[in-house]
Amino acid sequence: MNLDDVMRTTFSARDYTAEDLPDSVLYQILDNARFAPSGGNRQGNRVIVVREADTKEALARLAEPAAKRYMAQIEAGENPWNAVNPTAVSEQQIEATRAPARLIDSFRHAPVVLVFVVDLCVVASMDQYLSRIGVISGASIYPFVWNVLLGARQAGFGGTITTLAAAEEPKVQSLLGIPEHFAVAAVVPLGRPVKQLTRLTRKPVAAIATRERFDGAAFAPE
Repeated sequence: MNLDDVMRTTFSARDYTAEDLPDSVLYQILDNARFAPSGGNRQGNRVIVVREADTKEALARLAEPAAKRYMAQIEAGENPWNAVNPTAVSEQQIEATRAPARLIDSFRHAPVVLVFVVDLCVVASMDQYLSRIGVISGASIYPFVWNVLLGARQAGFGGTITTLAAAEEPKVQSLLGIPEHFAVAAVVPLGRPVKQLTRLTRKPVAAIATRERFDGAAFAPE
């Protein structure tokens, strides 16, 4: 499979067969993915390979509170976990909402779950003085995460980037022995997808790229 095909067909896989993902295959995926860039090439990225059922179950439970908030806000017509527009959903509504299985059961059923963390002592957080939620630090970890998913697709496996458990970061740190200065960036279940998607729906280039300014003309070849 060539690079274009891998990029166009790497989807969020949440349902897996009973097939294992061998350590030898996972090692090769990580060995290639580690060449992802990071700020200053300081390589503060780390990944914890979780196979024990009890630990995967604990991660699923830690994702439940954020999943309940996510669904309660969607049901209220909001964009969930939005950092710009305040939510009108009460804590009581959130608590009464059931965490959807599709958001958390993949932790339980995947043969392996990868927990990605990044050392905040070595990232260059250029947006730390802006009056908005920080995003720049993610540039030192998410290219690595996506490389893993691209590599998994190339090998016939798949997974999805989940961030629900990150809302309970102190508990995840305690569960896995992660130092406090490492941020939990993603929890990624991996396995052999029940179905491999080959056609994904995305916005066209003209809808996401403009010339010279945000409100410039839609980008297209001359």
